[in-house]
Amino acid sequence: MTGWSRRRILKAALATATAPLLPPLSIPARAATGAWPFRRGVNAWPWFALTREFPAPRTDYDWPAFQSQRPVPTPADLARLRASGLDFIRLPVDPGPFLAFEGDHHAALMTTLIDAVNAALAADLGVIVNVQANGATHYWNPDRMVSSRQAPEFARYQAFVGELAGRLEGIAQDKIALEPINEPPQDCTSDTWPAVQAALLTAARATAQNLPLVTTGGCGSMVRGLTALDPAPLAAFEPILFTFHFYEPYLFSHQGAPWMREPVYRSLNNVPWPASAGTLEATLASVRARMAQDTEISEADKQAAYAETGRVLKVYFDAQPDRRFVDGYLKQVSDWADSHGIARERIVMGEFGALRTDARYVAAPTADRARYISDVRQSAEAAGFPWAFWDLFDGMGMMDDTTRALDPAMVEALGLTMPAE
Repeated sequence: MTGWSRRRILKAALATATAPLLPPLSIPARAATGAWPFRRGVNAWPWFALTREFPAPRTDYDWPAFQSQRPVPTPADLARLRASGLDFIRLPVDPGPFLAFEGDHHAALMTTLIDAVNAALAADLGVIVNVQANGATHYWNPDRMVSSRQAPEFARYQAFVGELAGRLEGIAQDKIALEPINEPPQDCTSDTWPAVQAALLTAARATAQNLPLVTTGGCGSMVRGLTALDPAPLAAFEPILFTFHFYEPYLFSHQGAPWMREPVYRSLNNVPWPASAGTLEATLASVRARMAQDTEISEADKQAAYAETGRVLKVYFDAQPDRRFVDGYLKQVSDWADSHGIARERIVMGEFGALRTDARYVAAPTADRARYISDVRQSAEAAGFPWAFWDLFDGMGMMDDTTRALDPAMVEALGLTMPAE
């Protein structure tokens, strides 16, 4: 998950979309038999994230490139994830260090990444390796790498995708896939994104003829991006999967998120799920209390943020989102799949989740978060979509960074089983 504008919050979240009808794609034998190895997963962030880049004007990284204190799953952690009922991990990989370093350091990074893939395989977990550029990095960010084929570092990014595909080809081929990009920054109907995606898939196919590739729509892999995607040209790159991300409504899932650009999120808290579990008045009172504690912004900015918060929350409570809202939203993906003859098990809900309450975030109460995650997971399963929860550690995680204890509420919400200690 990146901070891709999380855009027009409730208007986008409560809207519906209609996919155009196109001739069905031919479905590979693996998809037709439902033999894809990815059903229930978790994003293993920040295994290959949280870097040590130098500040501008430098464009390189310290060594080691990734922060040593970041939580990284151990073999025992991976085994417990498998024992809980998960069958794959989605492995986000920040490409910045891999592009910035050459020679021995680059080779060492690639070896470490392949070792991580093999560690997951050893735990009987499939792996979707996702190249996930960091939007907060001053140089090696999505704009410089994948905004278009003319982006300053696109050629280097494209070469990395090809190199990575070649390294993954032949390693437990039936349990690995490569997702060349995360949350494309282009608009849903942009002509630029299909050209960028085709170039990346071409690079991957040049070195890996049989490796499954994961494709997506524009505008941050939102549902509207996927339903605007014409899948017909992608048939040339089979075997392929499709993916989308689901965090709607963002007013619930991202309440209190410090990385969100819109000012309403800074003090947003106590938004209930479903909406009928609370009231507009109670949530606004919690927002006012949170704002009163904030000493970093001016009173004028607080008043403006509060007015906007009141407006969007009224829309939220008037709409009364609940499980039916999720079902209706995911039906857009189902309709798109059916109209193109794409098997549901080929469409992975690659990210979904909601912030948890802790010292760093002021988010939804645990019970509301669990209800939301359960609703989204059950809706995806009812539609036949595999899923990957966001994420393993940190503010949206299912495992404690220090104790490595799994969160029982999240385990239950995801329909998993607490493994024996």
